[in-house]
Amino acid sequence: MLNFWKKTTPLPAGPIEFLIVGLGNPGKEYENTRHNAGFRVLDALGEKYGAEIKRVKFKGITGECVLGGKHVLLLKPSTFMNLSGQSVREAMNFYKLSPRQTLIILDDINLAPGKLRIRRKGSDGGQNGMKNIIYLTGSDEFPRVKMGVGQKPHPDYSLADWVLSRFTPQEEKEFSKAIDSACEAAALIAAGETDRAMNLFN
Repeated sequence: MLNFWKKTTPLPAGPIEFLIVGLGNPGKEYENTRHNAGFRVLDALGEKYGAEIKRVKFKGITGECVLGGKHVLLLKPSTFMNLSGQSVREAMNFYKLSPRQTLIILDDINLAPGKLRIRRKGSDGGQNGMKNIIYLTGSDEFPRVKMGVGQKPHPDYSLADWVLSRFTPQEEKEFSKAIDSACEAAALIAAGETDRAMNLFN
C-alpha cells in the first residue's frame, strides 16, 4: 500500500518536543566570530532541515523543523551572550520542556577548531552564555555540543578580544567540517541517541 502521507506536511501539528539553542551575539559585527559558533551551527541546521530561522520570539530568532523524528524549535538568542538564559528560559517555560529536552550548542576555547565535545550535562566551563542559562534555569542537566574555536595565542591575550576574533583560513576550513558533524550530532541527540553521538564525535 502506498504511503500517501509521507512528507505531505512539512511540520507535525503537535507541540514542540525538543529545543536546540545556538549561542552567539546578534549583529553584523559579530558574524563569523569564534563566539558565534553556536549561531553558525544553527544556521546550518536550518538550511539542512528546511527551517527559516526568522520568527522573532522568546527574546530571539526562531525556526521549526523535524529533526531526529521530533518537532524541534531552533533558537538563536538575541540577548547577547551573557544574557542567553533569558531567551532559553522563556522558550523552555512556554513549551514546558525540561533541560534534557534542550540542547545547547556553544563555543569552547579549550578545543581546537574542528573538534567537538558532546556532554550530557555539566558545569558552564567558563562560557558566559552557558553560565547564565544554568543560573536562570537552576539546572546544569542540559546536553551540549561544544564547538572548538581554539585557545588564546598567549596567556596575556584578552579573552574578550580572542572570542570576538575570526578564524584564520585554515581554522575556518576545519571549523566548517565540524559544523557538519555538529548537525549530525544534534539530530542524534534530538532522537535520544546521545551515547551514539558521543561515540561518533567525541
